[in-house]
Parts: sequence; C-alpha cells; structure tokens
Amino acid sequence: MNCRLVHWFARAALLYAFTGFLFDAFAEDLVPSNEAIKAAIAKSLPLLETGARGSMEKRKQCFTCHNQALPVIALSTARSRGITIDAENLRHQVQFTADFLAKNQTNYLAGNGQGGQALTAGYALWTLEMGGWKSDGTTDAVAEYLLRFQNDLDHWKPQTVRPPSEGSLFTVSYVALRGLKMFGTTGQQERIAQRTAQLRQWLLKTAARETEDRVFRLRSLHVAEAPTDEIRGAAQELLKTQRADGGWAQLASLDSDAYATGTALVALHQAGGVATADPAYRNGLRFLLATQLDDGSWHVPTRSTPIQTYYESGYPHGEDQFISILAAGWATTALALALPATR
Repeated sequence: MNCRLVHWFARAALLYAFTGFLFDAFAEDLVPSNEAIKAAIAKSLPLLETGARGSMEKRKQCFTCHNQALPVIALSTARSRGITIDAENLRHQVQFTADFLAKNQTNYLAGNGQGGQALTAGYALWTLEMGGWKSDGTTDAVAEYLLRFQNDLDHWKPQTVRPPSEGSLFTVSYVALRGLKMFGTTGQQERIAQRTAQLRQWLLKTAARETEDRVFRLRSLHVAEAPTDEIRGAAQELLKTQRADGGWAQLASLDSDAYATGTALVALHQAGGVATADPAYRNGLRFLLATQLDDGSWHVPTRSTPIQTYYESGYPHGEDQFISILAAGWATTALALALPATR
C-alpha cells in the first residue's frame, strides 16, 4: 500500500472517530436528565392527588378507573423511585377502593358484578395491588366473580364502549387476568390456569387494530405467559407505530398524545422488556416532557360519549378531564420508571 493511501485511511479514521464523538455527545445531550424527569413528576403529582381526592369526595362510594386507579399506579410508582407523595391520600384512595369492592361482595360471590363489570373490577384489584393491599374475603369474592363472569367466552368483554380506555377486548381481558393472578385463592388456581390457557390461545390468534389494543395485547400475552417470541413480536408491533415526534397516537388518524404514549411506554418496559435507556423509550419521554403544560397537566381531548353525570374532580380541562387524568397517570408512571428504584 502506498504512502498516500495510508494517509487517506488515517485521515478517514480520524474523521470517523471525531464525528462519532460528536454524534454520541449530541445524542447524550438529547437524553432527558433525571432532574428534568423529577421536575415533571413533581409538577404532575399534586394534580393527580387533587383529582383522586376530588373524585372520591364527589362520587362518595363510586370507584373510577380514571381518578383512582391511574393516580394510585402513578403515585405508587413515583414513591418506589424515592419521590415524596401524599402518603395519607394514597392510603385513603386504596381504602376507598377496598370499601367499594366490599359493598358488592355478595354480588361477586353470586357471579354478578358492579357497574363497569370486569373492567372496573380488574382495575380496582390492580389499584389494591399497587397500594400493597393483602388478599382478604373481598378480593377472594372478586376473583370468584371474574372466573364466573363471561366464562362461556375465551376472553372478557367490556360492558360499555368509551374509547380509548374502555372498549378494547384486550384491555378488559388483561385487567381481569391480572386480578386473578394477583388475588386468586389456592382453591381457584386450577380454574385460573384453565382461564389463562383459554385467553392465551385467543390472544395468539387475534390481531390488534389500534394502539390501545397493541398495548394491552402485549400486556396480556405477558401475563398469560405466552411464548417469548410472541411477546417480542407484540412489542415490535407496538414499537413500529411510534411517531417521528417520539409519541404514539390512539388512532392512525389522530395526533400523538400523552395517553397513547404513556400506555405504550409502560407496556413496552414492563411487558415487552424494553429498557428505559432504549432510544425509543427516551424519545417517548422527550415527547411527554415537551407536551406537559405549565400547570403540570397533560390535555387529551375526549372521543367518547359520556354516560355518567358530569362532575368536576379538580383535575384541569373540563369535559376532557377524565381522559386527561388517565393520560397524566400513565405519563407520570412512564417518567417515574425511568428513574432508579429505591424500594
């Protein structure tokens, strides 16, 4: 090799090393810092706590997935990352949820549920799980209800359709099976295993159509102990729909929003094995940080028809407050998962 060619290769190697260094430095600069993530969570938590408390006071004995379940999930996750929360409010939310289920205990044992049926019951058990609640007679009864309800089907179906969070077969099937796996009794294990196998087969042959489906199909495959390659495939399917802005949209015809993005990130990490340091996850975090409003909230327009009397819970955005607090719960959870665990 002649000298001029040697010099050319040497210069090329130096240029590659230098540009690679610049690219790495630029990419590192784009990674959301822990300080920025903590600041966003700190702005979000008081609104979640206010919305949860306000709904509890206004609805008296009525648990809601939007104002109890997601705030409790977000608050519990934030606390596990060393972030200070209103622990007394969290305790009240968990007790409120347990009391809501307890008043329906006789109905559950008879195979009958409450408003919202399996979706509400499943989300309520998830709320208790995140709040550290131990199994008792009430959770035993709810598990019995979930085993009996719609047991002629190989999945669960929602009672009403209020997209995005209430309407997907995958969502209600996930929360129902998760509740059974967490709170099922020793005597129920054989039937839970049969129900799990039924659902797993349904999941393997049923395609997702939109983001809510993709998110909860992935989660359901994970909780139903599907083959690893099926779970990996579902995660890749969800990853492929991430937008250039780093977010996800509820539907292909809509813009990216905090609800779809938060649900996608949490599912990818918890069920799909995607690390929070993964570029896709970091891009999602940047989207959430960029779309959080100055007051600490996220605004997501509703696209469901109301079936309940409107009330103000204390979370912003008026008639869009229920989907917005759901979005904030998922967004805050996704942000908190990116921080090191402390408990």
